[in-house]
Amino acid sequence: MKFLALFSVRVPEAAVPVFVAAFESVCDSVAFVREDESCATWTVSGLLCDPTRRVDLDAALALAAAAAGVAPPDVAEGEVEGEGWLARSLASFPPLPIGRRFLIRGTHAAHAASPGRLALTIDAGLAFGSGEHATTRGCLIALERLRRPAGPVADIGTGSGVLALAAAKLWYVQVVGVDCDPLAAHTAAQNAKANGLARFVRVVRGDGWRAPAIRRRAPYALALANIFARPLCAMAREASRRLARGGRLILSGFHPAQAPMVLTAHRRHGFALLRRYEVETWTTLVLIKR
Repeated sequence: MKFLALFSVRVPEAAVPVFVAAFESVCDSVAFVREDESCATWTVSGLLCDPTRRVDLDAALALAAAAAGVAPPDVAEGEVEGEGWLARSLASFPPLPIGRRFLIRGTHAAHAASPGRLALTIDAGLAFGSGEHATTRGCLIALERLRRPAGPVADIGTGSGVLALAAAKLWYVQVVGVDCDPLAAHTAAQNAKANGLARFVRVVRGDGWRAPAIRRRAPYALALANIFARPLCAMAREASRRLARGGRLILSGFHPAQAPMVLTAHRRHGFALLRRYEVETWTTLVLIKR
């Protein structure tokens, strides 16, 4: 029986994406689960097959804490039987109905279905965006309530590709997903193939709106960005340049207290608010380019 080194931290919900990225930069497999129904605290865990990389993991977690603005969390260390840990991780990601139209399922439950819902199979634990987090759910709820876009779609910071896949599955339109993380870009591309959507979804590695593949396909009828408040504000000008007049922009990754900042930054560049959704303690905005 093979035992593997498992490292875990308990962090606030807002810090989950940053710590998932930190673990992914070093560990061989990553999982993140809610501690309770309040969603206030999450456990992020990673398997480290190469013990010499522990110093790299400590450095990545320290940077994540600084980026998230939280105190460095205590790192729990232990050994687990590999297959047992994987089974528990998969069990924490059951098929998840979201909104009125979508069903998000892991590869371990690829045959799960629900009448009237569009099922998307997502390889969990490799990139952020399994549907479990409230920001992803908010974007999917906003997405299903829009009309079919009359042009291409962009997914900025695509992660697992779940939002890009949802747009393609909902309308069978051309979608470009971009992520600066090569692992995320690879995962999203693999998820597109697994869902039979590779001819609709192209995934590239790049710097958001500045990525050449993103610029070449502008202007966009719809764009999605589930990131953080400050990066979204910094990208508002580029978003305005790349969206067509009348184009929609779905934004999430921030709390209600940060929504005015995000909205103000985008209003300066010609956007107006269409709708606002609150899912748990997170906000999703739907904007229109005037």
